[in-house]
Amino acid sequence: MARLRNQQPDDQLPEDEPCYVISIAARLVGMHQQTLRYYERAGLIEPKRTGGNIRMYSNADIQRIRQAQRLIDELGVNLAGVDIIMRMGEQMRMLAEELALVRGELDRLRSTRLPAPYNGGT
Repeated sequence: MARLRNQQPDDQLPEDEPCYVISIAARLVGMHQQTLRYYERAGLIEPKRTGGNIRMYSNADIQRIRQAQRLIDELGVNLAGVDIIMRMGEQMRMLAEELALVRGELDRLRSTRLPAPYNGGT
């Protein structure tokens, strides 16, 4: 099998790299193309567009669609609820990342703490 130059066999696309047209994305998630268009209109997904205005879905989009499917099929959540749950999940992930950064900075500052100033023995 021929391999592209500078490409290792274990190279993977970034999660947000658009690589699937709507027909392939629909097949991957087991739903109709029209349902994907509906999810887009509802704001659940936002596929990238080519210069010719063709929808292109990334692996992250596919995972988001599958998450929405689980919420709808297994928990009976409606689309508005799915949107709220998914947005809250994203906010929680962002806050967790920010908290980790702040904790790291706090640990760094604690490790470089200067000794208390000498007050003359009083």
